[in-house]
Amino acid sequence: MGPRRSCDDRSVTSPQQTPDPHGHGHEPGHGHEPDHGHDSGRRHDAGRGNDSGRGHDAGHGHSHSHGPAAPVSRHLRKVIAAVLIPFATAVVVGLAILWPGGTPAHERTGVGFDRQTEQGTVVSVEQVDCKDVNAAQVPPTGDTSTPEGREAVNAQQGQCEKATIEVTSGAEKGRTFTEIVQPDAPRQLHEGQGVVVAYAPDAPRDLQYSVTDVNRKVPLTVLAGLFALVVVLVGRMKGVMALISLAASFLVLTLFILPAILEGSNPLVVAVVGSSAIMLIALYMCHGLSARTSVAVLGTLISLMLIGLLGSLFIDWASLSGNTDDNTGLIHGLYPDIDMSGLLLAGIIIGSLGVLDDVTVTQTSAVWELHQADPGMGPRALYRAAIRIGRDHIASVVNTLVLAYAGAALPLLLLFSIAQSSMGTVANSELVAEEIVRTLVGSIGLVASVPVTTVLAALVVSADRPGSDAGGKPRAAAVRGGRRRRAK
Repeated sequence: MGPRRSCDDRSVTSPQQTPDPHGHGHEPGHGHEPDHGHDSGRRHDAGRGNDSGRGHDAGHGHSHSHGPAAPVSRHLRKVIAAVLIPFATAVVVGLAILWPGGTPAHERTGVGFDRQTEQGTVVSVEQVDCKDVNAAQVPPTGDTSTPEGREAVNAQQGQCEKATIEVTSGAEKGRTFTEIVQPDAPRQLHEGQGVVVAYAPDAPRDLQYSVTDVNRKVPLTVLAGLFALVVVLVGRMKGVMALISLAASFLVLTLFILPAILEGSNPLVVAVVGSSAIMLIALYMCHGLSARTSVAVLGTLISLMLIGLLGSLFIDWASLSGNTDDNTGLIHGLYPDIDMSGLLLAGIIIGSLGVLDDVTVTQTSAVWELHQADPGMGPRALYRAAIRIGRDHIASVVNTLVLAYAGAALPLLLLFSIAQSSMGTVANSELVAEEIVRTLVGSIGLVASVPVTTVLAALVVSADRPGSDAGGKPRAAAVRGGRRRRAK
C-alpha cells in the first residue's frame, strides 16, 4: 500500500523522508501536522522542485488567491479549444467580410452634431446693456405669463456680455468675431476660456461663426490620466492589461462597428461580430489564456445570444422604430438605408456586454476557487455553493442597471412629471418603452448568465480528472487517494 499513498508518500518530495508506517502523516522533526500540505502541497510541477504547489489543501485555503488556477487536463483543453477555436475563427471571418472602408462621406447639413467645427479662445469680455445689443428684437409686450413674453422682457433688461472670440484652428485661424451672451444663458464665457465654434460657410460673413460649446479637453484628459493611474496602482499588471483591452475595445467600436453600420451592413450582425471580438480581446487579455477564461467566454456568448433573441422579439412585438429623438432622426435622414430598429437592438447587445463580462468572470472564478478549496466537491455541490454567490451578484447588478438607465433618462422623466402624465402613459411612449425594453432584456440576459456560467464552470472543473500534471507526477488521483486514507 506504500506506493499508492501518493499524497503522504515522502519519497515524492525528498529521498531522505520516509513514509510513516502508522499512517499518521507527520514528518520526523516536524511534529504532528496531519493536514498541512498532504494533498497538492507536496506535488511537483515540472522544474519547480518541492515548492511548486505548497498550501493547496483545504487546510491552506488562504493561499488559493495568490496564484493562477491549477492547469486542467490536456483532454479537457482540447474539448474547450474545439468549441472556442471555430467561434474565434468565425469572428475573424466576420470582421474580414464586414470590415468597412471608412465612414461614408456626406454633405453636411449644419444641424445638430452634423456641423463643421473649429477651436477658439475667448479674447475679451465686456459688459453691455442688453437693450442696446438686442435692439433688433421685437419690443416686449410686458406680458410675462408666457415663456415667449418672459424671454422678450429679459432680453431687454439687465447687463449682457459681449465676448470677442478668436478662431485658433482651420483655414481662417486668427479671425475674430463677437458673441452676445444673455444674463440668463446657461453657459457664461470668461476671458482666456477655450471654446468650440461652429462654422457655416454658406452664411453671411458676420454670421459664419458662433460658439456652440466650451473646450473640455484639459479636465477630461486629467480625469482620464487619474483613472489610468488608479487602475495601474491598484491592479498593477492586471490594470495595465485592462487599460490596453479598453483601448482595443474602443478601436473595434470606432473602426469597425460604427463605420460598418453607416455603410449599410445589418446592425445586428455587426454588433454580434464586434461584441464577440471585444469579448475575446478583453477577457483573454485581462484574465489570461486558460480554461477558466474560456468558460467565462462561453457563458458570455450564450447570454449574448439570449439577449439578442429576446431583444429582437420584443422590439418587433412592441413596434419600436428606434427613431425617437433629434439625433436618431438626423441619422435616418442622412443614411435612410440604416435599419433603426436593428440599431436599437445592436445598442442593447453592446450595452449589456460590459456587465456580462463582470458576471461571468466572477462566477467562473468562484467555482474554480471552491474546487481548489475542496477538490472532492462534485458538480452539484459546486453549483449550489457558487449559485449562492451569484444570487447576491444578481441583486446588485439588476439594481445597478435600472438605476443607471433611470439616471440617464432623468430629464425625460422630469418632463413627464411636469406634464402630470400617468405612469401608464409614460411607459407606453416609445421613448420610455425603448429604455424599458433595453433595461429588462439586458437584465434577463444578466440574470440568466449566472446559472448558465455556473453550470458550465462546475461541469468543466469537475470533469477535469487528469492523471498527471505537466511534469508527469501524480496529481488529482493522489488528492483523492490521500483524502480516502485520512477518512479511514
